[in-house]
Amino acid sequence: MTAIDTTGAGVTLRRDILTTLLPGFDGLEAPDWVLELLRDGLGGLCLFGPNISSPEQLRTLNASLRGANPLAVIAIDEEGGDVTRLFYDRGAPFPGNAVLGRIDDLELTARVAQAVGEALVATGCTVTFAPDVDVNANPDNPVIGVRSFGADPELVARHSAAWVTALQQTGVAASAKHFPGHGDTATDSHLALPVVDLPLETLRERELAPFRAAIAAGTRTIMTSHILIPQLDARNPATLSPHILNSLLRGELGFDGVIVTDALDMKGASGVHGIPEAAVRALAAGCDLLCIGSDNSHEQMIEIVEAVEAAVQAGRLPAERVRESAARVRALAAEARPVPAGPTAAASVEPQHDAGEIDRVISAFDVSDAARSRLAQAPRIGTVVRIDTVVNIAVGVAPWGPFAAEDAARRPSWLGDAVTVAVSEQHGLADPAGLAGTVLVVGKDLHRHPFARAAIDALRHVRDDVVTVDMGWPSNDRAYADVATFGASRLLGEAVIAFVDDALRAAVAAP
Repeated sequence: MTAIDTTGAGVTLRRDILTTLLPGFDGLEAPDWVLELLRDGLGGLCLFGPNISSPEQLRTLNASLRGANPLAVIAIDEEGGDVTRLFYDRGAPFPGNAVLGRIDDLELTARVAQAVGEALVATGCTVTFAPDVDVNANPDNPVIGVRSFGADPELVARHSAAWVTALQQTGVAASAKHFPGHGDTATDSHLALPVVDLPLETLRERELAPFRAAIAAGTRTIMTSHILIPQLDARNPATLSPHILNSLLRGELGFDGVIVTDALDMKGASGVHGIPEAAVRALAAGCDLLCIGSDNSHEQMIEIVEAVEAAVQAGRLPAERVRESAARVRALAAEARPVPAGPTAAASVEPQHDAGEIDRVISAFDVSDAARSRLAQAPRIGTVVRIDTVVNIAVGVAPWGPFAAEDAARRPSWLGDAVTVAVSEQHGLADPAGLAGTVLVVGKDLHRHPFARAAIDALRHVRDDVVTVDMGWPSNDRAYADVATFGASRLLGEAVIAFVDDALRAAVAAP
């Protein structure tokens, strides 16, 4: 390692500032400006679904990025469930956190985390922004939901620790998120600033329990949340709060790793100040690595660097604070495994599942007696009503549920023969009574969307053969979830297919 790759004497402040930045870019190849800034010390890149077309393309891309800067952090949001980047074109072959929590087998959770880590190592990624350790205390949460291991803080804590430990044994760094807890929100911080007005006792006993466990397990990084917690800081969201990051996270919880921001282009962080000023405030608050967004530009990066330089010159931000962050980022990157030299085989990235594993996933479903009865009496599924709700920005437009499994050439007879009717906020259900055969309604977080409730209510008003499959986080009363799967990954879609296939075969075999 050369002197220019370290922090301190002989390194310019500008290079240290660049080392704290983690932008994104558009396309399957790194633009020239990205490679140029990497050579100048850029901390790394965050990769998203549109940056990936295949495991080998990703390995080649990462080789070019880390070739330009061997100490580049290559980060990715691979949570092993609904939020996937490696499998953005076809849906993830993993169950997701909520299902793992419901099965409550720490060995299974560890195996999933290990498989995620091995896939990332094979493609040259060094950090995954996972696991999500939020306690999903609010069933109306629009951004966490099935990304959480559950609503019980002790359960979330033990699975968070198991996930972190197994993942990091592969050589990939974990990032427990979203500190100090995004589970009790009803607002999406991508779009606005959520306010979580919790008593401090609740915060410490519930929200912080999984973070304590993740820290004890050795998580290398922790990601902040853009939420306002008045009991801790009435003015600043967590990402921009010195009290939350220094007094609580560094001090009370004793975390000494890299503090990463959630994306600063989210309204919860930069809606008031703009991204350059948010970057200054995040560094001043104690953040080390600043996620900027998903499609950034050279001009944006220079604007941020100049804003930080100006803040240092004005005395608003100590230069030592920037150097401290840059040193942590380089130390994190220095421990990463090298990019594999040879081509990456798809088989080394995607695990296969046998019938026994599918059965375990099905065992985590919450199935009402009414759903079992209706499916037991159904000769066939005549209509699939697909409810398309507003896309969760973190999840994006990855294929989901049985429709992802169908796209992956696992088309079941009932999905192939049935008429599929798409319902969205723009296009309602025209003729509930005229639909053929038993009706299977499939959607996510159905209770949260008025148009989805209206469509189901209309069906139930005129028919008694409707089965609703909620592949999100259902309401506590399960009013719109005859079958609740607690996830919509491709693996969960395969499990829904197997569950319905088994029910239909049982109906045919019945005397």
